[in-house]
Amino acid sequence: VLPKRRRAQDGSAAGARAPSTQPPARFPGVTIYLAEPRMGRSRRAFLTRLALSKGFCVLDEYSSEVTHVVMEQTSAMEAVCWQERQAVAAPSDWTLSKLVNMSWFTESMAAGQPVPVECRHCLEVAKPRKGAASPAWVPPYACQRLTPLTHHNASLVEALETLAEAAGFEGSEGRLLSFRKAASVLKALPSPIIALRQLQGLPYFGDHSSRVVQEMLEHGVCEEVETVRCSERYQTMKLFTQIFGVGVKTADRWYQEGLRTLDDLLKQPQKLTQQQKVGLQHHQDLSTPVQRQDAEALQRLVEAAVAQALPGATVMLTGGFRRGEVAGPRRDLLITHPQEGQEGLLPRVVGCLRNQGLILYHHHQHNHYGDPGHPAWQNSTMDAFEKSFCIFRLPQPPGAAVEGPQRPCQAWKAVRVDLVVTPVSQFPFALLGWTGSKHFERELRWFSRKEKGLWLNSHALFDPEQKKCFRVTSEEDIFRHLGLKYIPPEQRNA
Repeated sequence: VLPKRRRAQDGSAAGARAPSTQPPARFPGVTIYLAEPRMGRSRRAFLTRLALSKGFCVLDEYSSEVTHVVMEQTSAMEAVCWQERQAVAAPSDWTLSKLVNMSWFTESMAAGQPVPVECRHCLEVAKPRKGAASPAWVPPYACQRLTPLTHHNASLVEALETLAEAAGFEGSEGRLLSFRKAASVLKALPSPIIALRQLQGLPYFGDHSSRVVQEMLEHGVCEEVETVRCSERYQTMKLFTQIFGVGVKTADRWYQEGLRTLDDLLKQPQKLTQQQKVGLQHHQDLSTPVQRQDAEALQRLVEAAVAQALPGATVMLTGGFRRGEVAGPRRDLLITHPQEGQEGLLPRVVGCLRNQGLILYHHHQHNHYGDPGHPAWQNSTMDAFEKSFCIFRLPQPPGAAVEGPQRPCQAWKAVRVDLVVTPVSQFPFALLGWTGSKHFERELRWFSRKEKGLWLNSHALFDPEQKKCFRVTSEEDIFRHLGLKYIPPEQRNA
């Protein structure tokens, strides 16, 4: 029976994995490394156990000792790019390993010894073609690649994201993710897609997404996308879900009941919650993107109220602005204090802001992290921090340009703000989670679970095997524990 790998103990689960104890290798001239990107964590673990049982030496980490790198569903171009990245920091005399496909591995296992590397064991080399160059190899997870705010494929991404949004309105989570993943890949490419063949080898491009791109390249528009944009259902669902307090299920119910406009909703106030009524009342302001100067003004107002309620606390602007956006639908402000256990901070902050006449509406949510229904290790996308979902009455400087001739008052405007209080020990996780993007965070959690066997949320990184949480002091620590290169906020726009 093979011994289980254990983490080094340092009072947390943060220690690095100790090397596995391996039986003496029968073939000292052969050292195998199983490359995981297209193989998957579980399959890699199984193949490692198989090779060890046959007397092969298998390393968990790529190093100069490796003689054979085994890859699955990987082209020669992708493999060479991968190997070049591994060798960037390597000594100049480091001899590169042989890159082989799975057939060499399976034949060697069947023979009980390493077989000579022949042509059929080599990774397939794509034939060069004239015209537009294919993009560089793209890692499969959004959390493994840099995704800037401004990219080279805006029209293609917009088309795919429209179909993703429409799929979400229909409750089709699978189609939503398929389109969103394809769009995310296009955002990360170093050059524009100008020919359909450039999609070859890119992850998440099936027939449907490829067909959309093909139509866009050939005609400048996609008939399916335009049909969706012009449909009554898409336009109505988009309008309703922009209202504060309205989700897809509520919007769909209203649509099924025959409601189509904001006036239809105003005529039936009995259908609305208090939150939705306020959202409708200030819909014109709330549907207008918040500019950076307004976000910074909001942060200053909240910082002053926080300093009055609890000196020493800090306020961090997160969300799209932290990723480099210049405007967005709402602002998220993360509040923390060097000392743990600062209960009741948020009501005092909101009370201070209300006394200044700055709060038009707020809904308070208590901290329920660690409650029986929300254990510390819950594998959930929702966090349990203390929050206030607010609409601020933001004063406007004299002479400021204010959109909309029907606004009730030009001296201020309504702005959506979420205030979130987090203990300092959980602040790095909260900062990572509330920075986004939504797709980047989803991919990061999925990578943690599938590739590392760990659970990540906005509170903690949890090892279910050891039943321990990692101790971190920064976002960089989280990436390091996951074996990922740190990606700065401005490159997380997946």
